[in-house]
Amino acid sequence: MYKVMIVDDEAWAIKGICNAFDWDKYGFEIVGQFKSAYKAWDAIRADKPDLVFTDIRMPDISGLDLMKRAKTHGLDTEFVIVSGYAEFEYAQEALRYGALDYFLKPLDIDMTDQFIMKLAMHFSRRSEARNQILLDALTSADEDEIKRLLPYSDCAAVCYYRVLAVDFEGENKDFNTLLSFKGKPIHAVEVEAGTRKMLVVLMSEHRACLEGDWDEWVLKNTGINAVGISSISSQLKHMSKLIKEADMSASQVFLEEAGGVVHYEPKLHLVKPCIDEIYRIIQGNQFDDMDVFIIGLQEYFRDHHLGMAEVVYLWNQAAGILINAYSEELKDMELEFLNYSEIKERFEHFESLCSFLHEVLASIRQENSRSLQEGDILSCFNRMVAYINQHFEQKLYLKDLSAQFFINQVYCCQLFKKNLGKTFSEYVSELRIKKARELLKHTDLSIEQIAIKAGYVDYYYFNKVFKKHCGITPTKFRKS
Repeated sequence: MYKVMIVDDEAWAIKGICNAFDWDKYGFEIVGQFKSAYKAWDAIRADKPDLVFTDIRMPDISGLDLMKRAKTHGLDTEFVIVSGYAEFEYAQEALRYGALDYFLKPLDIDMTDQFIMKLAMHFSRRSEARNQILLDALTSADEDEIKRLLPYSDCAAVCYYRVLAVDFEGENKDFNTLLSFKGKPIHAVEVEAGTRKMLVVLMSEHRACLEGDWDEWVLKNTGINAVGISSISSQLKHMSKLIKEADMSASQVFLEEAGGVVHYEPKLHLVKPCIDEIYRIIQGNQFDDMDVFIIGLQEYFRDHHLGMAEVVYLWNQAAGILINAYSEELKDMELEFLNYSEIKERFEHFESLCSFLHEVLASIRQENSRSLQEGDILSCFNRMVAYINQHFEQKLYLKDLSAQFFINQVYCCQLFKKNLGKTFSEYVSELRIKKARELLKHTDLSIEQIAIKAGYVDYYYFNKVFKKHCGITPTKFRKS
């Protein structure tokens, strides 16, 4: 909700403004009403509202003076000026000083709905722009920029930071309920990282305030699917690392349907027996053991409560062993090293990843025996590529496509490299980023809307992929 204050030296005027607009419908909440401009200024400095409706002419302090004071103090508060017909020149002056808009008294009731809707659209765009700038800064290495956007960090000699990554079941995110910390001295800044994901940066002078049991807090907030909780740091330079830890922990839903509350607690040492078993199967040519191994692998991860960090470690170690042992046979396979975001983009869940490893091992054992003739396979592959070209903005998994077009998943990887010179993931990413670039150049859509239209529900991941392909963030690309 956007916070609104109303300032007018006449009570009837305040009441009229309160009753004229459907505040709640458009996401506004009146948090203060003042007849005294002095008291209003104290409240504006303390509570930092998003919007102030103020009369242009009042005793002692005018609406214009309030605007000037807010600007001098670096407040990001917008102003709407209320004036009579005789004061229209004052209103024009206020617009020159940066007032968002104005309206004349008495109010035209027929115009109020249109007026408040226009304000809501402005704040929605402003919120999206702020969100993009904040996310870009937090995931960068620019400590000065982070400090500028997290001013709380300057308020204490020592400040501790912790990040929550909240995965919602739906798009209805109740921030007010979410960010209630039972009166603890915790300052929170929320950043939307996707249509159903939010990052919350927690800051406090007291480390103990950021510790404790979060499970009860999360369970009281309906609509939350999973919450990843990072470690705690007193260094701003670790902010990007904390975000990665929280996001990786929230990715527990990749392994389990019910994510719940997951603290960042890497257990890489527990994956070593699994890596040793893969090495034994390959080096000893014991491929008959692979069925039992793959089934046991999923049970092992579940029984030991392993998470996304362990999945990444398993995948990259397995890929390294396979490529080293069968470099020629697997040269066209998608066995490159992946980070956790790339793994989630490529595989629907952990079971799919295990299934792919199983098919790779099976293909080595069977020496790629195929049920279709080469010509038939190529025809199926071309139809698959055409389908991808038309549906790349949708969620696509190679396992599903290979089944849909009757091509072995492992052989499908080889066909992409052989015929297109790139992997399946690279091909889809290039289509999506090309679409995003076009939309950034030729439309006024928000970057979050563009991410969705290009096929990325997770804006945080879209940001990283775009920067990897283009060298700059979507925000900077649009400016350039």
